[in-house]
Amino acid sequence: MAQPKGTVVLAYSGGLDTSCILVWLKEQGYDVIAYLANIGQKEDFEAARKKALALGAKKVYIEDISREFVEEFIWPAVQANALYEDRYLLGTALARPCIARKLVEITQREGAQYVAHGATGKGNDQVRFELTCYALCPNIKVVAPWRLPEFYQRFPGRRELMDYAKKHGIPVPVTPQTPWSMDENLMHISYEAGILENPKVIDHGRPAGVAATGLRASRVPVKVTNAGDGATRCSALELFVYLNDIAGKHGVGRIDIVENRFVGMKSRGIYETPAGTILYHAHLDIEAFTMDREVRKIKQGLALKFSELVYNGFWHSPECEFLRQCIGRSQEAVVGTVRLSVFKGQVYVLGRESPRSLYNEELVSMNVQGDYEPADATGFININSLR
Repeated sequence: MAQPKGTVVLAYSGGLDTSCILVWLKEQGYDVIAYLANIGQKEDFEAARKKALALGAKKVYIEDISREFVEEFIWPAVQANALYEDRYLLGTALARPCIARKLVEITQREGAQYVAHGATGKGNDQVRFELTCYALCPNIKVVAPWRLPEFYQRFPGRRELMDYAKKHGIPVPVTPQTPWSMDENLMHISYEAGILENPKVIDHGRPAGVAATGLRASRVPVKVTNAGDGATRCSALELFVYLNDIAGKHGVGRIDIVENRFVGMKSRGIYETPAGTILYHAHLDIEAFTMDREVRKIKQGLALKFSELVYNGFWHSPECEFLRQCIGRSQEAVVGTVRLSVFKGQVYVLGRESPRSLYNEELVSMNVQGDYEPADATGFININSLR
């Protein structure tokens, strides 16, 4: 019997890895408290609670952090038009600091000495979880089994984990026939590993259709109205869930990419980000309509850096906090309504209006001269041609 080591709070999902890790931590002499974050995934949380207790957890926390995920993490990313490597809307990267923040809170509430997670030693999530933990509680101690030789040498692959699960009576949803990893939250679903590690393997998407919505924004999204049936959602969480439902039915926001992980390797991932994709296009459109050209150029550079910091796990860094303040300040005039349709996996902007619009219909018209002297353009062109 291992010597008692104290209490560890485990970020628990109920899947293969963290179920086996819970039992393994007990073997090592830890008292385990399981923490399961409800961040919008489709899950039988009561069944997960019973499973964790049956596996030996002395206590189980199930924390609903969906609303704060939308309001405090997704909205800043929407304001930034955040994209990593031009395509990835950062669904997993945004969720990790939100999950880890509550992990630290529970650890401090319980007076525990350790936190643990099931992130692999090759991935980004280990960095995201741990940088958040250290930022919020510098003296915290992290147990990362997938980086401990006594763990990864014992479990070099999924098959060994499944054998361990069978031996210890751990029910798991993964079988040798379907050995890939799926992560789900309000922002997106991701599929990685297993047969998807071969970048030539084709993934088959969802069927597509058509719908139309109107989205009203005042620095952050505040109202969505379905142009077909008049259905309206106003709260952040309800609005986001509704857009997920509408866009998901029509195949919006599904991408298949190879990306560069922070630790230095390339990985293939398949992501579905329905609501996030609609909001990205809507915000981009109303921002272009209301924001000064030169401010927008600077803001685009800030967004690029913000996306990199979020992807790499630096949400709580001083520079990322500074960027969020700058980007937030840029949004003061970004208000208005965008009308969109979704059809066969695509989002189409149909029109927009704003009380803070910088668009001058008379000035730009080909039919009205307005407050503009065409002859002035001659000198403008001559000066620009000097070089």
